[in-house]
Order: sequence, then C-alpha cells, then structure tokens
Amino acid sequence: MANSMVELYDKQGQSPWLDFIRRNMLHDGGLKRYIDEDGIRGVTANPTIFAQAIGAGDDYDAQIADLARQGIAPADMFERIAIDDIRDAADLLRPVYDSSNGGDGYVSIEVSPDKAFQTQPTIDEAKRWWANIDRPNLLIKIPATSEGIPAIEECIAAGISINITLIFAISFYERVMEAYIRGIERRVAAGQDVSRVHSVASFFVSRVDTATDKRIDAKIAGATNETDRAKLQSLLGKAAVANAKIAYERFAAVFGAERFKKLAAAGARSQRPLWASTGTKNKAYSDILYIQELIGPETVNTMPPATIDAFRDHGVARRTIDVGVAEAHAVMRDLAAAGISIDEVTDELQRDGVAAFSKSFQEINTITAEKASMLQSKAGAA
Repeated sequence: MANSMVELYDKQGQSPWLDFIRRNMLHDGGLKRYIDEDGIRGVTANPTIFAQAIGAGDDYDAQIADLARQGIAPADMFERIAIDDIRDAADLLRPVYDSSNGGDGYVSIEVSPDKAFQTQPTIDEAKRWWANIDRPNLLIKIPATSEGIPAIEECIAAGISINITLIFAISFYERVMEAYIRGIERRVAAGQDVSRVHSVASFFVSRVDTATDKRIDAKIAGATNETDRAKLQSLLGKAAVANAKIAYERFAAVFGAERFKKLAAAGARSQRPLWASTGTKNKAYSDILYIQELIGPETVNTMPPATIDAFRDHGVARRTIDVGVAEAHAVMRDLAAAGISIDEVTDELQRDGVAAFSKSFQEINTITAEKASMLQSKAGAA
C-alpha cells in the first residue's frame, strides 16, 4: 500500500521532517524506521522538546549521573546532552544528506533564546555550536528578530547553515530572505563555495490560527447582526494557511528572480520555506490541516509524531501550496476590514515564541538539576 508520507517527497518535492528528538529513538531504531518507512528527511529539535524528553523518562539518567560525578554544573549539562543527540541524529541522516548532495538530511539545534535580541552573542553561539557539533548536515536555529536577522547574514557569509525560526510575519520573511541572499552574495564575491551552505525559513503555522481565532471570536461576540457574524465565522481557521500560501508566493518570486538566478549559477541553493508548528491545536479542524493545505515543491514540513501518523493514515500527497492564493489574499483583506491586524497578531506571536523558548531553557536547567540531585542521592544510598 502506498505511504502518503513517502509520496510527499517522491511525488510533490516536499521534504517531511520529524519535529521530535529523544535519545531512545536514536538508539533503538526509531528514527531509522521513520527515515526508511516514512521518508523522513530531517529532524528539528528545540528546548521545549529537550525539556520534555529529559523530564519524561530515564533516557538521559546515565549521562546526567556521569556528568554530576564529574562536577559539571546542571546549567552546562544540556549542552553535553544536546551535542551527543544532535550528532547521533545527524549521523543517522547522513545517507539522506549524501544521496541528496546536501539537499536534505539536516538536524537543527537552537541558539539560546536569551540571545534572541542580541546580534553578536547570537553569532558567537552559532559559531560555537557549529564547531562543537562538527557535522555538515547541521542547521543552527536563529530566531527572526530584528537583532537575529543581521546575525543570519553574518553566519551565512561565514559558511554556517541556518534554520531561521519563529517567522510569523511576511514582512519579517522578506528581511530573512534578503539576509540569506546577502550572505550568499558575500561568499560569491569572496570566491568561496556556496554549494554546501543551506538554509530554511521556518514559518510557524498553527499558532497564527490560535491567536487570530481568539480575536475573531471576540468580534463575533460583539457582532450586532447575523450578516457580520456569518462573515466573521467564515474567517475562523483561515489565517494560518493564507499566511503560509502568501509566504510561498513571495518565496517563488524572490528565488525565481534574476538576482538569485546568478547566485544559483554559482551553486547556491534556494532558502526553502519550512512549515513548523503543524500539529492542529483546535480539535474542530482537521488533524492534518497544516500538512494537507501546504504541500508543494521546494518546501519542508516538520511534523510531530502524531501528525505523521495521521497523514500516513488519511492524507493525500497532492500539490496545494499554490492553490487558492487569491483567496488567501482575500482572507487577509477581510481580516483587516474586520479590524483584525495580522501584523499585531504576528508581532505578539514572535514575542511570545521567544519567551516560551526561554522558559523551556530554564526548565531544562531545573529538570536537569533535579535529576542530578535525585541520581546522586540514589547513588549515595546504594
């Protein structure tokens, strides 16, 4: 029987990546099965995923106990843990990287969100992760803040592959594409290789609907006639897909233009849009909404395990990303006419996203410290 997950890439040119990492799946064949059976072509990790993995079981207990015996502070343990997991995941995906000539097979790791609003510290940490992990199929995640965007250019110019994360607004996406292209142009001007510098631009999808729907619901509650109420209700669950389709339209225009064609002739790769946060939050919507409606060539969709299971079960690998683009623009016009500013929504989501990742980094340190203390107590009592 055909596997819809495999068909995403084979038939539509979209790369499915796994939005999850945990040590046992790296060692028990779990990730390899995703690669072999579901056509998974990359992995994304973030501090929230690591915090859950460290706290949920005993996968990391042996390493935490060993690091505690060495006197390593809990705040420094995460880096040791992350480096090992990211290297192992990168090695498992290396055949994908090699067979695609560097087009896929990537694993992502985040710079500290505490540096999200500081340009030079972000550059320094990205270079440190790049050197310490030392894998060609690594992507360093840098958030698309005003301070992060110049860091993106500098890292690309330095030959570091980057996953630009926490993109919500089309206006920021324009700046992200420009930063990538400038970085590539600098390398070409310097006579440096650009064929192995890779980048994806991660649009967070489902959160746009969550935030916009709240505003729509408030407008519905205050509507004074049935016509206005029905118009507002028709906009529920539409903003996220519309935003992503417009982003893809801009991607096609920018990377299809003469400026980038010259760089492509020198070996440069397009910076692919990546759809992130694709698990459906609202149970009233399809559990594969943010997969089914955003399928197209030169894109990545990073999915949590439950969404992979759902798409494998009842998804259809058909091209949808550039279907209904005029309607997507109409959704944005209708939202504005209703007094809902998509710019306010996306600005708020970016601030909240950085804050949430910062909280997860703090949770990692707390959870790791608690684990270390518990394991030392056990060892002392034995």
